Amino acid sequence: MKEKKTGGTLEKLCTLIVDKRKIVLVLYLFAFVFCVIAMGWVHVEEDVAKYLPEETETRQGINAMNENFEMFGMAQVMVSNITYETAEEIYDTLTAIDGVSAVVFDDSADHYKDASALYDVNFTGGNFDEESIRAVEQIRQELAAYDLALYTMVGYDQNAMLDEEMLVILIVAVVIIIGILSLTSQAFMEVPVLLLTFAAAALLNMGTNFIFGTISFISDSVAVVLQLAMAIDYAVILCHRFTAERKTMDARGAVIAALRKSIPEVSASSLTTISGLMALGFMKFGIGLDMAMVLIKAILLSLLSVFTLMPGLLLMFSPLIDKTRHRKLLPNIDFLGKFAVKSRRVLPPLFAGVMIAAFVISSKCPYVYSLTDLKTTKMTEQQYAYFDIKDTFGASNTVALLVPAGDYEAESRILAELNSRDEVKATMGLAGIEAMDGYKLTDALNPRQLSELLGMDYEVVQLLYTAYAAEHDQYGQILNGAAEYEIPLFDMFLYLKDQMDTYHITLGGEDMADMGDMLDQLEMAREQMQSEHYSRLVIYLNLPEEGEETYAFLQEIRNIVGQYYEGDYYLVGNSTNSRDLSAYFASDNMMISLLSAFFVIIVLLFTFKSAGLPVLLIMVIQGSIWITFSLPTITQTPMYFLGYLIVNAIMMGANIDYAIVISSHYLDKKQTMPHKEAIVHAINSAFPTVFTSGIMMSAAGLLIGNMSAQPAVSIMGMCIGRGTLISVILVLFVLPSILVLGDSIINRTSFKLKAVEPKVRSVSGTVRVRGRVRGYVSGYVDAEIDGVLHGQLDANVTVGGQITEGGEEDA
Repeated sequence: MKEKKTGGTLEKLCTLIVDKRKIVLVLYLFAFVFCVIAMGWVHVEEDVAKYLPEETETRQGINAMNENFEMFGMAQVMVSNITYETAEEIYDTLTAIDGVSAVVFDDSADHYKDASALYDVNFTGGNFDEESIRAVEQIRQELAAYDLALYTMVGYDQNAMLDEEMLVILIVAVVIIIGILSLTSQAFMEVPVLLLTFAAAALLNMGTNFIFGTISFISDSVAVVLQLAMAIDYAVILCHRFTAERKTMDARGAVIAALRKSIPEVSASSLTTISGLMALGFMKFGIGLDMAMVLIKAILLSLLSVFTLMPGLLLMFSPLIDKTRHRKLLPNIDFLGKFAVKSRRVLPPLFAGVMIAAFVISSKCPYVYSLTDLKTTKMTEQQYAYFDIKDTFGASNTVALLVPAGDYEAESRILAELNSRDEVKATMGLAGIEAMDGYKLTDALNPRQLSELLGMDYEVVQLLYTAYAAEHDQYGQILNGAAEYEIPLFDMFLYLKDQMDTYHITLGGEDMADMGDMLDQLEMAREQMQSEHYSRLVIYLNLPEEGEETYAFLQEIRNIVGQYYEGDYYLVGNSTNSRDLSAYFASDNMMISLLSAFFVIIVLLFTFKSAGLPVLLIMVIQGSIWITFSLPTITQTPMYFLGYLIVNAIMMGANIDYAIVISSHYLDKKQTMPHKEAIVHAINSAFPTVFTSGIMMSAAGLLIGNMSAQPAVSIMGMCIGRGTLISVILVLFVLPSILVLGDSIINRTSFKLKAVEPKVRSVSGTVRVRGRVRGYVSGYVDAEIDGVLHGQLDANVTVGGQITEGGEEDA
């Protein structure tokens, strides 16, 4: 008789995906072309401070400074092993370089110390202007014969550097992953299928990041490698299912059956990862939401690629997969299961003690909030230069103070009071710069005083004052006579320069030529230190960038400024940035820890239908997190706070999968054998999956940690690598003992959701059955059945199955 196919919605969908694989492939090709183009639309933000909440002073100050001031390039140039006379010659060389606007150097300990000279160089252009980049290159050429350390942001493209690093890291990671997959796969040609599936998912994720407008450099750099580490096991699950189904079915049927069985399993596995990442989105520090969006999208697109593209690839490669099958390369690890049984009364209490100790130690982790002083395994020439300069001349800590423009007297008093403090090394502001003959730039002079200062004709200066008053609508000064009219030197100089530029006036004589050069310098000073709305004061502190003493003095600065201005002023710098970040760290840390654990527990609760088991699994992973962040405390290694927040969520969301795999196998095996035997078989069955996913994740993290020179990225990678390795060790060595010892807790806290029980069907003769059968078929049966039965059946048939008598239809 003709066999009529009837299946559930899921099977029909799987069949459609497989049968329309050519159309699916064409759609993916179009998507790939689009994504390659769209990758150029993604804007990458390098400044972490941009992700601070809008209400923070640092964020508001940065916005105000960017909107009001021109930021010119700067460099610190240190030349070692030279005499002071040579240092003076180098000073002359630097000042003569095109593109250099000013060089600060003197015989003080701030600029010459231990036969080393330090020059503060200012450029005429910004960090990415050609004139500044050429000037930096000329500095390198002119000082190539000396022992040179050059620290500057001019021409430093962090995104380009990270892209180059991640390309190398990705290539190395792929080589390692190919080796791991070859070891854990059952056919060598499975590996290209897995890699093609991942490549498709990664390209889709990178190409669709434009929907967010701007993403952080951290998300942009690590997303591909983390996506590979977190999501490739979804493809591995489908691949293993296909191998199992292929033993009894043709290639097409095996792919459909494997996809049907994998979709629920893979979807459930991804939920914990997504749940952990969702917690990042609740951080007040916006970079958490940025990473959450990018990585959750990466997980979803990985699922899409596995469910829609990979089935077609499996069918396409199936002949080669069949030809390249090999024996199992991973050994059985019965000893771990037997060890778990024997140590069940020792390891869990010992682990509890370790957890408590790790919690206490990790709570003292030396967190830092600035990247400046963090060393990485790999460092750039720029980083080496920074630490060389710091080791010789000490760290420099600069804070910018933005105050409302126009009150030079208030600015002068603020600078004077700050200069009197021991915490301040020096200050810079228009009100503190000496112009000539003892006058400061902001001192107000009348026509007679300016005439004598510049050696200009008094009547000419009076005309200049009159013109100034007319242009600024100060007609009362004209009527009263200009003799007593006082104008700040800085304002008058800039007005004079504007008149010279507008009417092409030239000043004769050598003194007047020098005056022209000074006016040009003042124009640059205005662009950097004064705008229509704000004046910018620079404060050089004798304090570290972070710490309670520094934060307390920042408040003192605010108190000083508050005596003269009511509130429209900002402090901006690495210290203020660190202060704001530290203020949000405690709440963000608590938020991520609680939410990631809560979301994962909810998923596990409905996955295992047990209240006790999720708690046991969470304990193991939380223990691995605390142990991971105990290591920086023990070694006294500074830990960038963002690394902890992000790694906490990723480990809780992704590494919990390893515990889920073993627990699932354990619960399944317990149905047919005692729990002490079940744990032995469970570890053997789960080991390939845990080993494959765990080693790949750990390898990816450690590669990022050791091969990236960007501190935030490097530290995050190192923590993920170490944390995943610790998680795998605990899941394989400690969790089994906990499961055996806590078996009674798991049983007592288990529950079943109410469901409609299927009716018992009683048929005899020849029947076609597809579904889970529980009952009697000429004897008791509880199994997955897909085939024709001959005899008598008296049983429940579930999982969407039906019974068709005569074997004419599928059930």
